[in-house]
Amino acid sequence: MNFKIDFKNSYAALPNNFYARLNPEPVKQPVLIKINNKLAEDLGIDTNNIEVSILEEIFSGNKILSNSDPIAMTYAGHQFGHWVPQLGDGRAILLGEIIAKDGLRKDIQLKGSGKTPFSRMGDGRAWLGPVIREYILSEAMNALSVPTTRALSIIKTGENIIREKIYPGAILARVANSHVRVGTFQYFASRKDIKSLKILTDYVLDRHYPNLLKGKNKYLKFLENVALKQAYLVAKWMSLGFIHGVMNTDNTSITGETIDYGPCAFMDNFNYNQVFSSIDHMGRYSYKNQPEIMKWNLACLATCLLPLINEDENIALSEAQKVIDSISDTYENFWLKNFRAKFGLHKSFTKDKDLMNDFLSLMEKHNLDFTLSFQGLAKINNEGSLLKNYDDFNRWKLKYYDRLNQENISLAERIKTIKFANPAYIPRNHVIEKIITESLENDFARFHAFNKCLSNPFEENKEYTEFSKAPLDNEKVLETFCGT
Repeated sequence: MNFKIDFKNSYAALPNNFYARLNPEPVKQPVLIKINNKLAEDLGIDTNNIEVSILEEIFSGNKILSNSDPIAMTYAGHQFGHWVPQLGDGRAILLGEIIAKDGLRKDIQLKGSGKTPFSRMGDGRAWLGPVIREYILSEAMNALSVPTTRALSIIKTGENIIREKIYPGAILARVANSHVRVGTFQYFASRKDIKSLKILTDYVLDRHYPNLLKGKNKYLKFLENVALKQAYLVAKWMSLGFIHGVMNTDNTSITGETIDYGPCAFMDNFNYNQVFSSIDHMGRYSYKNQPEIMKWNLACLATCLLPLINEDENIALSEAQKVIDSISDTYENFWLKNFRAKFGLHKSFTKDKDLMNDFLSLMEKHNLDFTLSFQGLAKINNEGSLLKNYDDFNRWKLKYYDRLNQENISLAERIKTIKFANPAYIPRNHVIEKIITESLENDFARFHAFNKCLSNPFEENKEYTEFSKAPLDNEKVLETFCGT
């Protein structure tokens, strides 16, 4: 077999209590549904000149390459605010790491690859629907310039998966800068295993934050940098109407990537309280709550790091608290920057936030589509706006044009700014559900077309008109599921 992935295995070189070493469970009849050739090229993997059957064996886990050292990582976490001391990769295997063409180390992991010691009575498998959803969403997020894990391949396993009914099994090859989470730190901190906690933090610093190694109090700086990345990430989500759905600490990446696409969704009609997850009955992870939950999760990380920040607990707590207290302002600055672009604004004025929030309130009041409403701002005199027929919008528009007059930019430049910040295409739920339904009949035509459309989300294309439309009432998807 003339195929090679030059795996590195730095995480597998850590002590044995960081993971369980095991291979993926073989599957009956792997069939390649999708290979992300562009991502593979960026990773330095040649998938163009290799037999499909070899790709199917590798990315199903049936064939383990000689330099791979497969592991399932251990971690803990708060799930919907409830502490769970033992989680870990219940259905995922890290095959190894690879140095991509940009010089950065990337993880390659198989999701749905069978039972691990962390499966918690589960079968360790995934069915095709959630795998397709994660592929579409993660690649769309990347094209939208949102930090995210990536999708390398989809393999059908030839096996049946039993959930509420029988579905075809599938495996996703996921690529990430890191699979270390806040929950990884919680696992060791909760056990008061300070030695392992320090090993983990030093590993993460060396791999992901080497610029902090020579500075003063690298552990406090680490917390500051993770907080910065998370604030940036969540502000990006909010600017696109994205709701993660399960912002548990075990789903909070220390590299600031969107990770674990379960019951997530992009909003259609704008609603501050919007929730899609079928199990989020209290709205903990609603759209409006995401910034505060981000801060809560970072406070959990700060608690873990206290013994490393300073031997004096009071000093450590004081220093960490300053970081947590600063998060709200950091987030708001990112939020304002993103939303100014959405409105075609370049300069910063005190009342900008009020102007923006008034627009959001109008969308919510009139139950209008988030994405299409912002696109309307790029239309001359807003003749394309969904809000154009409402008196309260016309009153708001007068304030908006007064604000634009303070910009001293041309109409063309304003429209360019708005279009670059407001996608023409997002991975809408109702389209994804159609694709999943069609995939059960082995029809992947719409899946491939949608991925191609979402790879260039800011450029309108008549070929993809169906993907730009909001759902009809009978098409709306009101609940999404974890897929476990």
